[in-house]
Amino acid sequence: MMRRKLSVPMVLFFVLSCFMSAFFSISKAEAATYNLTYSIFFPATHGQAKAGEAWAREVEKRTQGRVKITVFSAGTLTPADQCYDGVVKGISDIGMSCFAYTRGRFPLTEVLDLPLGYPNGKVATRVANDFYRRFRPRELNDVKVLYLHAHGPGLLHTKKPVRKLEDMKGLKIRSTGLSAKVVSDLGGVPVAMPQGSTYESLQKGVVDGTIGPIEVLKGWKQGEVIKSTTNCSAIGYTTTMFVVMNQKKWNSLPKDIQKIIEEINQQWITVHGNTWDRLDKEGRDFTLGLGNQIIPLSQAENLRWKKAVSPVINEFITSAKAKGLPGDQAVKETEKLIQKYSKSIK
Repeated sequence: MMRRKLSVPMVLFFVLSCFMSAFFSISKAEAATYNLTYSIFFPATHGQAKAGEAWAREVEKRTQGRVKITVFSAGTLTPADQCYDGVVKGISDIGMSCFAYTRGRFPLTEVLDLPLGYPNGKVATRVANDFYRRFRPRELNDVKVLYLHAHGPGLLHTKKPVRKLEDMKGLKIRSTGLSAKVVSDLGGVPVAMPQGSTYESLQKGVVDGTIGPIEVLKGWKQGEVIKSTTNCSAIGYTTTMFVVMNQKKWNSLPKDIQKIIEEINQQWITVHGNTWDRLDKEGRDFTLGLGNQIIPLSQAENLRWKKAVSPVINEFITSAKAKGLPGDQAVKETEKLIQKYSKSIK
């Protein structure tokens, strides 16, 4: 039996059909909308929440609406200390919070929060991102790290003035993560709590003070319930914030969308660093406007404070080594990065 020969028109029709099918498949993929949720622990009025919101709108803009992001601020979707796990479990697709709220969960990344004398938020933010790129801590392998950011030097804010180490004795100070160890080594009593609970705790006398960037005095209104800030920037620590995405959700995005988001991430590192420094200035102006004082430490007193907190750094190195992590290398690299960016960023 002879095979029937296909006519030229039939062949052309077949080829055209295949082409059109492929074309519509591509068009359909390009037209797909990816709806994402973003959990941010900052209140909506805070500058860093606004920076996160602006990032989301920029992603929508540059993807021409193919990505839609709903932002949940003030921890309304996942509380601050559950934000990271919320991303891992898919409760939110994206999350922004502090590593310090789950102390011990990120043993190598904790190096970034040590009292190493960060001068400002731009430097702290650059250091955090460079450190992540160089070390790729395995503790973060269960998410897609979009970028990190970190505040300017953590200072001491109290209801009574603290001018020397002896004034710290017995004071109950709100703190988180490694800053709790800093408070302890300075002679105070660390009290763990998130920023959202600090105002009321200061107001009611549950704590005598708090340690954190000066921006909290306006951003979280804490300048209304303290009287004094001790400028201990020589031991200025930072609190590193993560912006992470559920790994499966990230993998589900088309490559071109991933590329767009990566490009925006690099720009927003600068946005957040600049925002931290602007907020620090606003916090300083706000607290001084309320009649609160900022107490500088003498050079000799600064040296006393640095010596007092040195065990925090040594303990980190010892603990990291016990877990098979490069504690010494992490500290040295972080110190180098601080020096590098302190010279190039003001």
